[in-house]
Amino acid sequence: MSQDALPPLAPPPALRVIPPDARIDEPRRIVAHGLPPGPARLQASSRHPDGSLWRAQADFEVGADGVLDLDAQAPVRGDWGVADAMAVAWALQRVEPPTAPQHSDGTEPLAIALTLTAAQVSLQARLVQRFEVDGVTRVELADGLSGSRYIPAGPGPHPAIVVFNGSGGGVARQRAALYAALGYEAIALGYFKSPGRPDHISDTPLEYFETALRWVHAKVKPARGFVALTGQSRGAELSLLLGARFPALVSAVIAYVPSSVVHGTLRAGRPGQAPGEPAWTWRGEPLRTVWDGNPLADWTAFEARDAGDRQVRQAPAFVSAQRHADSVAAARIPVERIAGPVLLVSGTDDGFWPSADYADHIVRTLRDHAHRWPVEHVRAAGAGHAIGVPHLPATLIAKPHPVAGILLDGGGSAHANAQASRRAWAAGVRFLREASA
Repeated sequence: MSQDALPPLAPPPALRVIPPDARIDEPRRIVAHGLPPGPARLQASSRHPDGSLWRAQADFEVGADGVLDLDAQAPVRGDWGVADAMAVAWALQRVEPPTAPQHSDGTEPLAIALTLTAAQVSLQARLVQRFEVDGVTRVELADGLSGSRYIPAGPGPHPAIVVFNGSGGGVARQRAALYAALGYEAIALGYFKSPGRPDHISDTPLEYFETALRWVHAKVKPARGFVALTGQSRGAELSLLLGARFPALVSAVIAYVPSSVVHGTLRAGRPGQAPGEPAWTWRGEPLRTVWDGNPLADWTAFEARDAGDRQVRQAPAFVSAQRHADSVAAARIPVERIAGPVLLVSGTDDGFWPSADYADHIVRTLRDHAHRWPVEHVRAAGAGHAIGVPHLPATLIAKPHPVAGILLDGGGSAHANAQASRRAWAAGVRFLREASA
């Protein structure tokens, strides 16, 4: 280099999200270059389509290279404490409540604004998370069925999956849209608190689901006749129950935080109805629940008439019911009748009910009956009940029940639940790919 030659200019400071706009289940890289060494603060903010406002921040120490890579460097303090770029999503904390709660479970894109400050440098970036992708078509169900059908891009036929919500009711559009983005014809089937259906889970006839399954086979005509079921919580109980009752119509089951036994209406029944009264019927007769005549059932942890704003951790009530072997045997879901692979997802700190114990019991039952198909259990240590779509805020550990309004402690921590959601989703994607091949 001559004496007059100048050294190359350093690139200007930049904050990058890679990719900036993608499906919500896709992890991103978040990297900054050209920063001054020393302290830096990253702030994340998201205005949800339901009007709620979410924020998180963390402080970092930038090294001499001027690089901050969120997957390689943990904060020194803040709302998360691990090296994980997606913490800008799962560590978000709600600072303003929803103003339009009907959009809380919608499929509108979610945007997170990022601001990084270091000395005199201030950088901005934006991360967009999508449930629906280009080419996926949504059609509302008819023929006496409630919910939405998501049709993947490209020529069919496609393998199919029916998606259920839990005891909050409604229609599981977010997960269905994501499954369609992955190439599955996804039917988000509502069974209560959805258009044309009752407001409560009480006395829901299994014939409704039989009709839906036959409709999927006849109208959707899925590739290779493959129809999977998936749901979380009560929707997982339902998925296992339907797989066992209609094995010729169900090819595989993915059950998030499931039950191994049949339960009553719990918190989703009609006003004034006891929680042990039937949620499911078949040919006009109620299905036996684990609570029916159970002499060891203790509802104390479940009942919250005087709880006020106190969080309720109700899992001990469900543990008590499991201590009476005859009641458990009478209400057991006969999972050995399922004619296909089964994937179970549970959290060891589930505050709603003991999903890890339930899932362990299901695995033992299937192995005792020499189940001919693969059986997997994603047993998430330290996670609670809120395991689902990855990269959503995981900080609302206690939430009001959508029907009863009681503030329920779901268990786990934001980090454990976020890790479990990411791990379970990846396992489910692989499971479906192998099961439908």
